[in-house]
Amino acid sequence: MDLIIRRATLPSHAAGRDSPVDIGITGGRIEAVEPHLAASAHEEIDAAGALVTPPFVDAHFHLDATLSYGLPRVNQSGTLLEGIALWGELKPHLTQEALVERAMQYCDWAVARGLLAIRSHVDVCDERLLAVEALLEVRRRVAPYLDLQLVAFPQDGLLRAPGAFDNLKRAIAMGVDVVGGIPHFERTMVDGARSVRMLCEFAADQGLPVDMHCDESDDPLSRHIETLCAETHRLGLGGRVAGSHLTSMHSMDNYYVSKLLPLMRESGVAAIANPLINITLQGRADTYPKRRGMTRVPEMLAAGIDVAFGHDCVMDPWYGLGSADMLEVAHMGLHVAQMTSQAAMRAAFDAVTVNAARIVGLRDYGIEPGCNADCVVLDARDPVEAIRLRAARLVVIRRGRVIARSPAARASLTIDGRPAEVDFKLHR
Repeated sequence: MDLIIRRATLPSHAAGRDSPVDIGITGGRIEAVEPHLAASAHEEIDAAGALVTPPFVDAHFHLDATLSYGLPRVNQSGTLLEGIALWGELKPHLTQEALVERAMQYCDWAVARGLLAIRSHVDVCDERLLAVEALLEVRRRVAPYLDLQLVAFPQDGLLRAPGAFDNLKRAIAMGVDVVGGIPHFERTMVDGARSVRMLCEFAADQGLPVDMHCDESDDPLSRHIETLCAETHRLGLGGRVAGSHLTSMHSMDNYYVSKLLPLMRESGVAAIANPLINITLQGRADTYPKRRGMTRVPEMLAAGIDVAFGHDCVMDPWYGLGSADMLEVAHMGLHVAQMTSQAAMRAAFDAVTVNAARIVGLRDYGIEPGCNADCVVLDARDPVEAIRLRAARLVVIRRGRVIARSPAARASLTIDGRPAEVDFKLHR
């Protein structure tokens, strides 16, 4: 074999095994997953009981804006509206070279964090489609080590921005993968619903997936997710559509949501929450009590709806923090949604791995024979500990090749009578 990872602990969703296993890799694919694999390899890695997981997946990001923090100025208020205004100021000054450079730097960060698949929305409201061209070039460059999926995103509104629909169609013709939208940003609720219908009909005609920014608002009457579900059902798009953000659901009354969740489940529409950004940008007009803003993740999971977490932003006009760490995203999502049962904490881990992979349509993903040999060795013993520690990515593997390594997190102590080193794990 090309590579064997010895004594790996798998997440419970990967194989249902409790004891460590060996993972054998040949030709960029996983050939065997079994205890005490009787084979040799050109290279062996001893995981020593550490958690080995499929790579992290970011189901919702904006790679065209990332690492632009401070350009043309810093978002002083930290609000969504000032961020939108800043992006409008920056767009005329964007260059393809700078867009590519920032996106490539972020992809370096992602690989180091074991994040090997990203679905990125790209603004198509600039007539030049400069960002589209830039991210298509980035997608080409990173293809050997990172799956980058692009969403044509009419950020200023499909009907509100002149030429936005034509630009979106041009972007799709250039090779963008997914149809996006932002119905709550249209001038009226009627226009928002109309934009959903137009975009879903276009996606159905082109055979493409759909991922819409939907109801990113504190307004409980922003209900475009209902239209998105109805159009998905009407057009037979189930399993190919996601509603991102859905923050208005946090403010909706329970009776309406009791009807909405079965509608989502029946139509096959997935949900993508963005915990770091939703908790930061929503509820800004509240005094106290202050709404958390994130959508109803536990209730959607209980209803059988696919749910993923996305990072959304890193060091851009909307958010001045972040470092491509999907465990940080899961950590925030767990806390905001009060997902603190053992099963719920593992579900938060799934939201940045297997659920996200399923929603964005990754093929051959997982730690099973026949899957792509993409995996991460984490300095943790299980998914819950990985979230708690935001565990170091000891080894990152893509198609059977090691592409990144990080040291374990250790601290030295010089205290009489105490250990010389701590690793922040609970030892019994």
